[in-house]
Amino acid sequence: QVQLVESGGGLVQPGGSLRLSCSASELALNYYAITWFRQAPGKEREGVSGVSRDGLNTYYAEAVKGRFTISRDSAKKTVELQMNSLQPEDTAIDYCSTVDRYFASRWSAARMYNYWGQGTQVTVSS
Repeated sequence: QVQLVESGGGLVQPGGSLRLSCSASELALNYYAITWFRQAPGKEREGVSGVSRDGLNTYYAEAVKGRFTISRDSAKKTVELQMNSLQPEDTAIDYCSTVDRYFASRWSAARMYNYWGQGTQVTVSS
C-alpha cells in the first residue's frame, strides 16, 4: 500500500511562490512515478506536472510550463513542486498521486492513478 502526504499549500498573492512537497514511503519514491494534479471548484481534476521513477523525465501542463518545476529529493524522501509566478487561476486543491502500472504517455490522465494523497489547498489572491 502506497501512502502519499502533501504539504506546503497556503495563501499567496499573485506573482508569489509556493513549494509543495509530496512525501511517501521510500519504496514508493524509488519505484513509482509521481504526478501532481489540481482541482479547482467546479472543474475536473487536471494533471499539472509529473516525474518519472528515475527522475530523468518530467512532464508539465501547458498552463504551468516555465513557472513550475518538479523534482525528486532523495534525502528528504519527497517529490517537490516549486510554483512561481502564481496567478488566481492556479487556485485549487493540489494532490500528488501514483499508480502501480504507469504509462508515461498518459501521465496527465487522472483515471490511470490509484493512489492519492489527501490534498493541500493553494489559494492565490490579493
